[in-house]
Amino acid sequence: MRTPIRIWAALALIPALHGCAGNARPMPPVAAVDLPRFMGAWYVIAHVPSPPEREAFDAVESYRLDRDGRVLTTFTYRKGSHDAPLKTMKPTGFVRPGTGNAVWGMQFVWPIKAEYVIAYLDADYTQTIVARSKRDYAWIMARTPTLPEADYRRLSQRLVELGYRAEAIRRVPQASAAAGPDRATGTAEGERP
Repeated sequence: MRTPIRIWAALALIPALHGCAGNARPMPPVAAVDLPRFMGAWYVIAHVPSPPEREAFDAVESYRLDRDGRVLTTFTYRKGSHDAPLKTMKPTGFVRPGTGNAVWGMQFVWPIKAEYVIAYLDADYTQTIVARSKRDYAWIMARTPTLPEADYRRLSQRLVELGYRAEAIRRVPQASAAAGPDRATGTAEGERP
C-alpha cells in the first residue's frame, strides 16, 4: 500500500476510533461466529461508507485466517464506476477474546485497531452485517453480488433497527458475477490469492 493511502486510511479512522469508547451504546454482536466458515469472499451489497468507500463500485471483502489466528483481509473496489482501476486495501483483523469471534479490531495502520462487530449472520453464512458502536460505518455483505430485493430490504431494516439512519445506507453497484475470477476471490487483477 502506498504511503499516501496509509495516511488517508489513518485519517479516516481517527474519528471512527471515538466509536470504540465513550457514550456510544455498544453494538450487540452475534452470539458466536465459526471463523473458518466466515472466511472467504463477501460482496458488499450496501454500506454506510467510510470516506474512501463513498463512491465504491464492485466492493469485495475477503478474509483468510493465518496461523496466529489473525484475519488477513483484502478489500477491493473501484472508485466511481465499474470501469475504474481496482483499488486494494489489506487490513488485518484481530479477534477479541471472549466475544465468540464476533468482535474484531481491524488494523489498517499500526497501532490503531478500529471496532468491527459482526452484528448479524444468517445460519448458512451467506449474509452478514458488520457494524460499529458509533453507528458511523456499516456493511451489508453476501456471498453473491446481488440479493433478492426482499432480503436487501430486510437487512437494511435490520441496520436501521441497530441504530443507523436509513438515508445513510448506500447500495453498492456490483457488476455481474461474470466479472471474472479475480472478483470472486477478492484479489486484485494479476495478484495471487
